[in-house]
Amino acid sequence: MVREFELPDVGEGVAEGELVRWLVEPGDAVSEDQPIAEVETDKAMVDLPSPVDGHIRELHAEEGEMVPVGSVVVTFDVEGEESAAEPTADADTETDDSAAAAEAEADTSEAKAEADTSDGEVATSEGRVFASPSVRRRARAAGIELDSIEGSGPGGRITAADVQAAASGGDTASVSADEEPTADDTDIAEAPRTADRDTAEASGPTGRETGGTTAASSPRIEADSADRDRTLAAPATRRVAREEDVDLDAVPAVEERDGEAFVTAEAVREYAEAQRAAQEADAQAVRADSTGDTREPYRGVRRSIGEAMANAKFTAPHVTHHDTADVTALVETRERLASEADERGIKLTYTPFVMKAVAAALQEHPVLNAQLDEENEEIVKRGEYNLGVATDTDAGLMVPVIDDADRKGLLELASETNELAQKARERSIEPPEMRGGTFTITNVGVIGGEYATPIINHPEVAILALGAIEPRPRVHEGEVVPRQTLPLSLSIDHRVVDGADAARFTNRVIELLEEPSLLLLE
Repeated sequence: MVREFELPDVGEGVAEGELVRWLVEPGDAVSEDQPIAEVETDKAMVDLPSPVDGHIRELHAEEGEMVPVGSVVVTFDVEGEESAAEPTADADTETDDSAAAAEAEADTSEAKAEADTSDGEVATSEGRVFASPSVRRRARAAGIELDSIEGSGPGGRITAADVQAAASGGDTASVSADEEPTADDTDIAEAPRTADRDTAEASGPTGRETGGTTAASSPRIEADSADRDRTLAAPATRRVAREEDVDLDAVPAVEERDGEAFVTAEAVREYAEAQRAAQEADAQAVRADSTGDTREPYRGVRRSIGEAMANAKFTAPHVTHHDTADVTALVETRERLASEADERGIKLTYTPFVMKAVAAALQEHPVLNAQLDEENEEIVKRGEYNLGVATDTDAGLMVPVIDDADRKGLLELASETNELAQKARERSIEPPEMRGGTFTITNVGVIGGEYATPIINHPEVAILALGAIEPRPRVHEGEVVPRQTLPLSLSIDHRVVDGADAARFTNRVIELLEEPSLLLLE
């Protein structure tokens, strides 16, 4: 039995995902929950598990393709069930039982060939060959193996012109197609190669004649025009050729009629599209060579970050409060405790100390641990203290969330923060591990910097940025001396939080960091 598998909703609010890499190929045996693909959503990179035990029948998406949630991405042959395609017979064309049986067998073979190729893809020993179903039919009719053809289309896709060129170079003189002529195609007119023919020349000289850059002049597609004396085409097809500025003699013939090449409107459009793609690729290459610019897709995590930042910045009126803590005692305390933490296999940084101080200060100033419910016109002061820790990754800024930070000790906070940050950098973090935050901490000082104006992680109402801990001149006990200081930048949503609230909250955080022994009471 064939089992279709749709792209699931891998995260709250995720509408689509990029299929980054297939981990299987058609024909592979898979077991339930085995990863079969890597999918990047606007939240994170996730593995797509197989829902069944069976064999991969068909892959419906290409690597790099954006796939909407709910779209079929793969079909399976479930183990122990029949998976062969049902034969079909055309009873209208054959009445004899033996002839019908022969046709059914032929149809079954073609159905199997179709089933063995994903939509536009043919599995080969060297990888996947990309070609549309109509191109595959033409190749089968001409007796040509697609993996022997080098595609000239975008991304190496094999076009009808590539098949025609391969057929022209072999023993096959023409290629026939399965498609039936349209109503317009029944009115066939000759398009002989003369100066007064009613073809693409009616709209002007072709690139082949002028050496210009029209569709017919591209070297990407070889045609049989040099050997063709004349072309049969319907009036509607000739109109399409004029509109597309295509030389009918350059379009690969769909079939032969009375010994003459016959071209349909569909073939003209396909040829024109392939030519435009080739010209665009050439133009892009020229632009890259001349300017040195590079382009990369704006999607996945990078797009999610951009959209979230724009939403937060243009939704919440930001105000940033700056202050500095003298953390000389904190530096000494961390140095004493770091060796003990190392013996337990935990790297102790300053972040867990800041998290403890922030969690305590939020309990005393709950308006900074709040959200604005605009629909119900209510300020929701959260009862949980879930702290997000912004983490720099190759894909952009990700924010793992440590739940119930107010209930955890320093080493537990350090261990969990280190683990989630590592998972974020490896792109193995799960979407639930980045949801539910009530307040965010970001450390700009680890890269270099003092103060910042961080953007709030909406719908939270505040975010705290940490600068670099460095010795700076301070007045201590009446003298200017170097002291270890930590710059703090607190951005708030001024719809909910007032400047005075921000200042009082920051003062409490500074008090706890300057006298770290107070954290033992929390």
